[in-house]
Amino acid sequence: MKKTFLILLSVIFTFVSCDDLIEPAIENNRGIDDMYAEAEFAQGILLNAYTRLPGNGWSFSDVATDDAVSNDVANNYRKIATGQWAANFNPLDQWTNSKAAIQYINIFLAEVDKVTWAKDENVSKLFAQRLKGEAYGLRALYMYYLLQAHAGITEGNELLGVPILLEPETSASNFNIPRNTFQQCMDQIYSDVTKARELLPLDFELATSLPPGYDNLNDYNRVFGDLARQRMSGRIVMFVKAQAALLAASPAFNSGNSANWAAAANSAGELLVLNGGIAGIDPTGLTWYKNTAEIAALGTGVNSKEVVWRTDIANSNNLEADNFPPTLYGRGRVNPTQNLVDAFPAANGYPITNATSNYNPATPYANRDPRLKHFILVNQDVAGVSSTVITTASNGTTNDALNKVETSTRTGYYMKKLLRQDVNLNPNSTTSQRHYRPRMRYTELYLIYAEAANEAWGPLATASYGFSAYDVIKAIRKRAGITQPDNYLESIKSDKDAMRELIRNERRLELCFEGYRFWDLRRWKLNLNESAQGMDIQGTTASPTYTKIPSVENRVFTNDMFYGPIPYSETLKFNALIQNKGW
Repeated sequence: MKKTFLILLSVIFTFVSCDDLIEPAIENNRGIDDMYAEAEFAQGILLNAYTRLPGNGWSFSDVATDDAVSNDVANNYRKIATGQWAANFNPLDQWTNSKAAIQYINIFLAEVDKVTWAKDENVSKLFAQRLKGEAYGLRALYMYYLLQAHAGITEGNELLGVPILLEPETSASNFNIPRNTFQQCMDQIYSDVTKARELLPLDFELATSLPPGYDNLNDYNRVFGDLARQRMSGRIVMFVKAQAALLAASPAFNSGNSANWAAAANSAGELLVLNGGIAGIDPTGLTWYKNTAEIAALGTGVNSKEVVWRTDIANSNNLEADNFPPTLYGRGRVNPTQNLVDAFPAANGYPITNATSNYNPATPYANRDPRLKHFILVNQDVAGVSSTVITTASNGTTNDALNKVETSTRTGYYMKKLLRQDVNLNPNSTTSQRHYRPRMRYTELYLIYAEAANEAWGPLATASYGFSAYDVIKAIRKRAGITQPDNYLESIKSDKDAMRELIRNERRLELCFEGYRFWDLRRWKLNLNESAQGMDIQGTTASPTYTKIPSVENRVFTNDMFYGPIPYSETLKFNALIQNKGW
């Protein structure tokens, strides 16, 4: 297996050594015809699309929102938030990467049936079936990425997506083609999802009995067995559909059509039923990143109960080096805001602005939702292998103190989520630990269902799935450690508007620092310019005082920025490409 994988990687690097995607450079003497009798080379073309998947590392686009700031002046998301976002400076760009991936996918789909995938004819057909399914699923995913980053309203008030390309482009192709409508792009996603679902199993696992439509169990397991784990599967494709459907139903892309919300709820609900409904929520999914025994036990390609799709597992300490406080030898790059801290309710589930929460501003971190201290390192909390007390107070004596040095917190907080506290960065005894990044988590899918079901049918309706938006939020908050009974949830469970606000806040908390907030604010068309706030703490252990910093960093966005730009260079080259309004 390892030898095959190395061969495939070498094929990929050979292939991507081309100067462009249209014609190989002179020194590269491999041609498309070579793939027909060389399965590894042929599969390398598809694997090139896998290598372009974003998110192998954390982007922390939260830094461009009201959830976080960075102490790194070179951080591109900090630049976006403070007024430098432009059509010719767009760190969120997916145009080049995703279109390149789609080009490789289209090349592969045009040639896949000509390839001898195995000496046995039946096995060869099965490989062609599976790989075509993967290609269609990947093409749907990359179209979703393109729509998320580049779809938008033009000066003519038309909602456009991106050009739909279903055939390989060649040197003779017409590159000056217009953008398709947003709905046409969504229809293409749904078409590719349907094709992928017809060709792929739900999961790549060894079968003990032959599935319908197949005639040889050994052949089936050779192609669709567990060696293909973490490739595009039927389950992942269903998740892609739910993500795309939620985008299409959201206020920025939906003109009030409730059917779009129902489509999103149904897309998520179909997969959640396969996960056991509410009972399928992973009781330890909240802390997936620090469940040490679980992570240690994950075998090759195996997922935890919380995870649908993930990157490879690797030993590292880079995340901790970037985000641990200075006294733990970190750079403290991502600083959670007071805005986010205030979004965590009291332990009894009531927002801290509600008198029933019993929130006390003199002891702001006491009796709070347990997720606060799971995800955010607050003043006088402990961190690291030695449970070091971290003092973020502005009069603190260590470099962890507010604005003490360039690697100190700017807000009075350090990020704790995603970090393994058993990593040691001390130069005299440095250690690493196993890490991975989920591409898709079930918690996200449950929240997609809750948001869409509430909009489509109201908080309490169960449709045909046996669970409602209310049921999902109740289970997620119970897992979080909210005191039971959850009286605040019970008080609003029949109020669609109040439930909407709660669902959005639960999404904010559960998915913080995972790269969702930036996109969520835009698809919801909410205020993009809420200043990032901090907390100035005076004193350490003896009756400290807390003074909110109203503006650690101002945001500079216009309402046109609910939608990202088409790259400026592309609009210069191709006059058929209409730019989004305001760019």
